[in-house]
Amino acid sequence: MTSVEAFRGLYYPNKIGRLCFLSLEEVMGQNGVKALLRLADLQQYIDAYPPNDLKREFPFEAISKYSVALGTMYGPRGARGLELRAGRVAFSLGLKEFGPLLGMADLALKLMPITMKLKIVLNATAQTFDRFSDQSSHVEEERGRFVYHITRCSNCITRPEPGPVFYIARGILEEATAWVSGGRRFAVEQLSCMGQGNCSSCAFAIGKDPLE
Repeated sequence: MTSVEAFRGLYYPNKIGRLCFLSLEEVMGQNGVKALLRLADLQQYIDAYPPNDLKREFPFEAISKYSVALGTMYGPRGARGLELRAGRVAFSLGLKEFGPLLGMADLALKLMPITMKLKIVLNATAQTFDRFSDQSSHVEEERGRFVYHITRCSNCITRPEPGPVFYIARGILEEATAWVSGGRRFAVEQLSCMGQGNCSSCAFAIGKDPLE
């Protein structure tokens, strides 16, 4: 079992860091993001978001720092709602940047059964992070659900009280499944958190049947 301390010194591409801040800006406004970055001790990004390139220079620690700061600013419930919304926006923005590279705009998706669509979009999401960042992800299929595993996670680092609270990742998965299914919603739940020390991945269960 890997200590989350081993995840220090790992990076996302600048493009993903930029998308994170643009997503937060969409739900908090520019002034809200500036206040968040000050509280999170990430002042270097105020009015200077990462460039729109694929160089791996956006540190894992930045994700957990601003997540913890959101909890301080808005409380657990408020932060949860903001991060879920930001995650949904992040998928939509990321689809425009990474979708063509992974064939996610393929019209053939429309003709596939819903379970196959879910499998494709979840694997494509995992492959995006695997290919372009130091985050390691994979998807397993089980009876009645998919399980999305993150085995190198940015949300556990520097968090004083680790727990299954990677809501931005959950929001991304919620929006991914909604997008590929034409707007239907699926149950997404975080099952485990490596920061708690009793598992080998931060895992999310995604139901195969829509909620409606």
